[in-house]
Amino acid sequence: MWRANPNQTSSVTPIVPSIRIMLVGFERNTLHAIHNFYIQPQAVHSKGIISALGLFLGGYLLRLRGRRIAMKKTATKKTSKKKAAPNLRPHSAIMLDGPDRAPSRAMLYPTGFKKSDFEKPIIGVASTWSNVTPCNMHIDELARVAEAGTNKAGGKAIVFNTITISDGISMGTEGMKYSLVSREVIADSIETVVGCECMDGFVAIGGCDKNMPGCMIAIARMNRPAVFVYGGTILPGCITGQTRKLDIVSVFEAVGVHANNKLSDKGLEEITACAIPGAGSCGGMYTANTMASAIEAMGMSLPGSSAQAAISPAKKKDCREAGAAVLNLLKLGIKPLDIMTKKAFENAITVVIALGGSTNAVLHLLAMAYAAGVKLTIDDFTRIGKKVPVLADLKPSGKYLMSELVAVGGIQPMMKALLRAGLLYGDCMTVTGRTMAQNLAKSKPYRKGQKIVRPLSRPIRKSSHLVVMYGNLAPEGGVAKITGKEGMNFTGTAKPFDSEERAMKAILGGKIRKGDVIVIRYEGPRGGPGMREMLGPTAAIMGAGLGNDVALITDGRFSGGTHGFVVGHITPEAYAGGTLALVKRGDAVTIDAERQELTLDVPAKELAKRRKAWRKPKPRYTKGVLAKYASAVTSASLGAVTDYNLEV
Repeated sequence: MWRANPNQTSSVTPIVPSIRIMLVGFERNTLHAIHNFYIQPQAVHSKGIISALGLFLGGYLLRLRGRRIAMKKTATKKTSKKKAAPNLRPHSAIMLDGPDRAPSRAMLYPTGFKKSDFEKPIIGVASTWSNVTPCNMHIDELARVAEAGTNKAGGKAIVFNTITISDGISMGTEGMKYSLVSREVIADSIETVVGCECMDGFVAIGGCDKNMPGCMIAIARMNRPAVFVYGGTILPGCITGQTRKLDIVSVFEAVGVHANNKLSDKGLEEITACAIPGAGSCGGMYTANTMASAIEAMGMSLPGSSAQAAISPAKKKDCREAGAAVLNLLKLGIKPLDIMTKKAFENAITVVIALGGSTNAVLHLLAMAYAAGVKLTIDDFTRIGKKVPVLADLKPSGKYLMSELVAVGGIQPMMKALLRAGLLYGDCMTVTGRTMAQNLAKSKPYRKGQKIVRPLSRPIRKSSHLVVMYGNLAPEGGVAKITGKEGMNFTGTAKPFDSEERAMKAILGGKIRKGDVIVIRYEGPRGGPGMREMLGPTAAIMGAGLGNDVALITDGRFSGGTHGFVVGHITPEAYAGGTLALVKRGDAVTIDAERQELTLDVPAKELAKRRKAWRKPKPRYTKGVLAKYASAVTSASLGAVTDYNLEV
């Protein structure tokens, strides 16, 4: 048997280089093992060497094969983890791509489309332009700016219109019954166009009060990437030679002063001619500015959108960037319902309270939440209101106009203060693709010395001015606007009127006295129909100098310009058999803001007797949009929506 001689290596060493060549790239530990095996001094049979080498080589090859398989699996995992490119045309491609869709493309060529445009996301620009009102007279220009911004960012914009009405013009007339109805018409029409034309996303631009919630309801229903743009606030009017700043509420209150022979015809005309100097929404923290602020706080507008003048470079920039923001949302896969969460609605409520905003915010936020599938109730306003103070000294209850808030920095510094105090949710997503906290990070504080927005340490009111009340007059709730300036309690004698016109006639005719509680009924969503705003009567009361001596309650609404001791949105409404229908002249009515109670001081037995004798009035409309609205609308406590729990 042959044995290896450690002193005779010549016959073996030639093998080593060839082994080393074969093992180039082998694992290092395998080379060491083979080398150690080879230099052992003890005799090893040649077959043993071959067997050992075979075992090592075989084992390595098996490991190598296993590693390759593992690498393939890892590569597959990495590939599967890689995000697929976002589909930027989820809807328009269905309408426009392929030979069979040639007729659709043919219809768009004459509107300005080029062949390359059919490969771009289709972004709608919903414009509420109209010469019906100064609130919207400039929005066509803003829509064109949004269109240009969209196209420059790589989309293809299509501008389309929806309706608007004017509360300020129709206030106090039968025409005002169409106001709240217009919110539903706006929402339905935007939904109809966006859905029919297979738009991939859209920008919605609103001016007058109902534009904002109407646009937002449509945005929630469609759930396609979208940004809301506020048309902007109007600048104040003034009379030559005077420093007093005027707005539309100045005119309404001047009517009351004139009726009491404290203002001449000439004086009234001077105010009338100068109060509205140009384009933009009404200038106080009325409904339009309230809702614009709420939508920004919700994260559905670009930062700063709510606090810009209608005619300004800032507003044009806002419109230009909105289209690009929609395209960015498409790329990120962020949809409105990712933003319009319960937390986002609570942020909106918080900002409305801090600004001393309109009671209409309650109605509209409830409707928007329903469209978004978010469970929001009037009691959420009470819960949040207990911890959020009123900070802004803005009209109608305060001193300053929205244009003056714009001048000191808008609502962003206030929102940052609320965030730092733990009163805002900073983790809510917004249309920028960033969170609310990220958006507010660079916001600077208000300049020293400004008096419009107070610090949290020195609020105007420690809790909300929006007070939800219950009681035998409002079993399902009513909404009061109590700043504290009017007091916290009022007990008076009822003077009921079955329409706004009758109440207005009595006020202007001097028939309302100190201690009266004016009851305006059959003005609810169904009974009106349309739930008119009572700005005329409340402004006339102020103009008559009775603001601190008279209260007004109604199943109708109030304008954002209303102030005084007032309670609206009372449910059930009179037309539905609510207690409001049973009030008689001379009854005692108590409004207790501290206990949040609205009480008719009449024994239950007497109320039961009146209820038995009560008969529902005949409907005022049996055909047309007002009749359709009355047949479908819910109570104010549910947001006065028209698609609630539909049976389909």
